[in-house]
This record gives sequence, C-alpha cells and structure tokens, in this order.
Amino acid sequence: MSKPKIAVIISSIRPTRFGDKPASWIAGHVAARGDVDVEIVDLKDYPLPLFDAAASDFWMPTPNEIAAKWQAKLNEFDGYIVVTAEYNRSITGALKNAIDWAYKPFIKKAVAFVGYGSVGGARAIEHLRNIMVELQAVPVRHAVHIGGSDFIPIMMGQKSWDETKGNFDFFVPEMLDNLVWWTNATRNARQADAAAAAKAA
Repeated sequence: MSKPKIAVIISSIRPTRFGDKPASWIAGHVAARGDVDVEIVDLKDYPLPLFDAAASDFWMPTPNEIAAKWQAKLNEFDGYIVVTAEYNRSITGALKNAIDWAYKPFIKKAVAFVGYGSVGGARAIEHLRNIMVELQAVPVRHAVHIGGSDFIPIMMGQKSWDETKGNFDFFVPEMLDNLVWWTNATRNARQADAAAAAKAA
C-alpha cells in the first residue's frame, strides 16, 4: 500500500507574505518522518474568483475551471497542514474563498495547522477548526503558533526565518504524530467504506 500523502497549504497570496517560509519548514519535518509523503500546495497557483457558484461542490459539479483544478489537487491527499496568517482575528480571505470552492475533498480527512500572527494565529486557527468540522474533516488538537514577536522582525528584515525556526521544532513531533495517526485512521475507514459500497453494488 502506498504511503499517505499530506498537503501543506500556503494560504496567503500577498507578494510580501511570510507563510511560504514556515510552509517549507513544516514540509521538511513531514518529509523527514519517512512514513508519509508531502507536497506544498500554494494558493497563488490557483487564482480563484470569489465564490459565485449556485452551490458548493458538495451539491453540484463546480462551474469554474480553476476551482475544478483546485478540487482535483486537494483530492490527491489523505490529510492536510494549513499554514495560515491571522487577518483581523480570522483566516485569510483567500483561504476562506478557496475552502468555499472545495468542500468534498476535505470530508473525513485529518487537518493540522501552523499559524502566525500577534497571538500566534490562535484565533484564526480556532475559526479554521470550526470550518473544518463543518466540512466533515477531523481537525487535530495540536498546532504550531508563531507569534508576532517572532515573525514581525523577519518581515521587517531584522531577523531571518533560519535564525528563528528552531524555536518551534519542539512543537512539531506531537502535532505530526497526531496528524499522521488520524490521517491513517480516516484513510483506512474511507477505504473500508469504499470496499463495502463496491461489494454492495
């Protein structure tokens, strides 16, 4: 059986964003485990319009070609790590819009989080956990929170991410252990459901 595959989603599309740095860092940690495959998925590569479909992909095929490609990419994965900034106490608009375009790919899959903001992106991640529950996904308890005192000096050019990222290595193993456990559990359950449905057909 192939290894489960995890997507690391970069959810900020600003030219001056910080999110690509922790995304590469956490993807490196995932790859180093050896028990799952990992790929970075960048929202910049999917220039989605504001959601304007008659209904989500849960209810009808998507009418937008870019959104269909976004859904197809998400469907390749068994679990996700979302790297999110905190904008006005919530997730980025680009991420919310992308999620609104893609409900079905998240169903019965595990999701972990890396957040950054003035309080480590905690409020954004709490919103995102609730959104994932609505998508029938499994948000794990553990997350990595990068506070403003760490990422603002990087954005201002006073420090580099390479100087700072080691501060967060301690929090990674437990988060990934939980993510991989739930990724395997949900993957096995989805495969069992598919086998039962095929047998009944």
